[in-house]
Amino acid sequence: MSKQKKPNPAPVTDAAAIAPEIAPGQSIELLKALHILTRDGKLNQDSRRKLKQVYHLFNFIEKLLKELPPSLEEKGVTLADHGAGKSYLGFIIYDLFFKALNQGWIYGIESRAELVLKSQELAATLGFERMAFLNVSVAESTHSQQLPEQIDVVTALHACDTATDDAIAFGLAKRARAMVLVPCCQAEVAACLRQNKALQLSRTPLAELWRHPIHTREIGSQITNVLRCLYLEASGYQVTVTELVGWEHSMKNELIVAKYTGQKKRSAAERLTSLMAEFGITDLQATRFPLPAAAA
Repeated sequence: MSKQKKPNPAPVTDAAAIAPEIAPGQSIELLKALHILTRDGKLNQDSRRKLKQVYHLFNFIEKLLKELPPSLEEKGVTLADHGAGKSYLGFIIYDLFFKALNQGWIYGIESRAELVLKSQELAATLGFERMAFLNVSVAESTHSQQLPEQIDVVTALHACDTATDDAIAFGLAKRARAMVLVPCCQAEVAACLRQNKALQLSRTPLAELWRHPIHTREIGSQITNVLRCLYLEASGYQVTVTELVGWEHSMKNELIVAKYTGQKKRSAAERLTSLMAEFGITDLQATRFPLPAAAA
């Protein structure tokens, strides 16, 4: 008597059943396309770290999206993701938030043409019709005719070096209601410190902060982010700084969340100018931190 073949088990369609870390309602097809899930639906350790980081950032962004004025929701919220890379963040925000709204747009901004093309193809495959991807640099995006005059939320996850400053400039130009920034690999201020040796402090014990190259890099990174926060406050934003995830997941861990209030702080502008003078990096003010007239 021949044995009957057992039917193949039905594919798992509930992402949470695969791993508890996966958000309810998350598209398995999307997670596989982003290589967060393997082809057979598994989640490895590296993917767990990546997913935890993106979800943690999404939680901040979702809260900001829900706090936007109702008038913005009526016309459809717009979000620009700078240095999008493979657009992990943009796709997950769309899947978990924008898809159910049936309105609003996400714009992925990326300078690598091959990644833009792949993101366009994936959005078409998944039917994510209100996602657009631009093959331009962060700096160029401010003047792109493919983007609307106003963007409600600006994100930049690990936008390297001055790309974070370009994302802030973009947000200011587009009158963003909120910005969510995770800076990465800041080198510009460190280079100025090495060149100018912080003239005012060169004969004080504080010069030890940049005597060794690795310390120069780290202190340059910290100064950069402090200046960015002061610049945002001087431009009318309330700023919160926290860590993105635990240090075991990423060394580039600082998360800057800025919400527009319209109150431009003159004290923040004064401190920014004083700090730049103290460290001998005033040459950067015109290009990176041009203060608004009301705050200068």
